[in-house]
Amino acid sequence: MFKHKHPYQPFIKKDTTKLIVGTLPPPRFTTGQLLEKDVDFCYGSYYNSLWLFIDKIHDLGLRFDNSQEAIDQRKAFLIQQKIGVCDIVDSAEREKIDASDLGMTNIKLRDLIGYLHKYPAVETLLFTGGNSKNGPEYFFRRHIKDYNLKLELVSKITPKIHQFVLPSPETTATQPILLKPRLIKTVSLTSGSGAANIAIGSNPLYKQLKAANPKFNTFDFRVMQYREFF
Repeated sequence: MFKHKHPYQPFIKKDTTKLIVGTLPPPRFTTGQLLEKDVDFCYGSYYNSLWLFIDKIHDLGLRFDNSQEAIDQRKAFLIQQKIGVCDIVDSAEREKIDASDLGMTNIKLRDLIGYLHKYPAVETLLFTGGNSKNGPEYFFRRHIKDYNLKLELVSKITPKIHQFVLPSPETTATQPILLKPRLIKTVSLTSGSGAANIAIGSNPLYKQLKAANPKFNTFDFRVMQYREFF
């Protein structure tokens, strides 16, 4: 049984307004056996494609390799855009060492609600996947049940948007200031994984755009979708 521990701490600053929320990077990021085009940072897998979408949207000229410069480029972008990363899974176990969310067992979640209390500027969660089993939205729904919270549907058009009211945390010695309740929006983006291409292929908007332009592909569709939120 492989112990799959998340290799990165949440990347959040005091003025962060949006959080990217996924599950776990591929096991090779935990073992340190990176591929040539991997970046040793959040969403560093070249085959996940999140940074490829962001690079295309903002024309950043990002490096895709194991260099420190590649890491620094991504951190600089996140800081400038007030975007953070806080994947919801802290650790899991796997019988088969792969990146499939469905292969995870004995899953331990991060206290994402606790991070929202700690960073009061955050107002949006960007899930890199929907409510399918062991996806980030799926785990978040399970997580907030412990706080007697639930998501309210705002828009059912892909990417689905929900919201919930985050209540004030209790005043403690370490958190003496009573924060006001605030509305948090969640956006369930289409996953960057290849497995999501099947769902994209059946999307009515994708079919329409593909019919109008045969060169339009699933990468273009994700870039179009992500552009609004990044």
